Amino acid sequence: MTILDAGGQVPGMADEQPPGPRVEGRIREDFDVFFERERKKMIGLAYALSGSGIAAEDLAQEAFVAAYRRWDVVAALDQPEGWVRKVVANNSWSWLRRRKAESRAVVKAVARGGWPTQPSDLPSDSEELWCEVRKLPRRQAQCVALYYVLDLTMPEIAETLGCSKATVNTHLRRAKETLVDRLEPGRET
Repeated sequence: MTILDAGGQVPGMADEQPPGPRVEGRIREDFDVFFERERKKMIGLAYALSGSGIAAEDLAQEAFVAAYRRWDVVAALDQPEGWVRKVVANNSWSWLRRRKAESRAVVKAVARGGWPTQPSDLPSDSEELWCEVRKLPRRQAQCVALYYVLDLTMPEIAETLGCSKATVNTHLRRAKETLVDRLEPGRET
């Protein structure tokens, strides 16, 4: 389901244009420019956390629609992309939890002679890694995706997730140790 039309606009919201171009003495970025600059990065983040290209597009668009609806507030932030990143990270994790619950329901239904399971997403050269990342605890997976997909710094990740830089460092270290154990058993970190 596409939320934005071909012109990058939210259907039915043409009358809801954000207010004037200035925010507290500085020029506020136009939503369309912001959307075009950040779109691919947010889809990449959502894909890393969800494992689904289709879901990633939807999750990113949902975050942008939320930002558009509150653009007067979001645009006034020092880093509006941080707000959108946080929405994408949280929504991706919620989507993954729902997907896991749905998968358990499908397995039960198939075991009782119900409908067949659906094919998984097409594999890529890094699919095994991202599959293991999605098995990590939520904050570890989010830190890994924000660090490796979007190349964010530790302070940027900390701001996005609402935690300290030391906490981000701990999550990344633990994630790396776990991934090395799972992907290369016997190798030291």
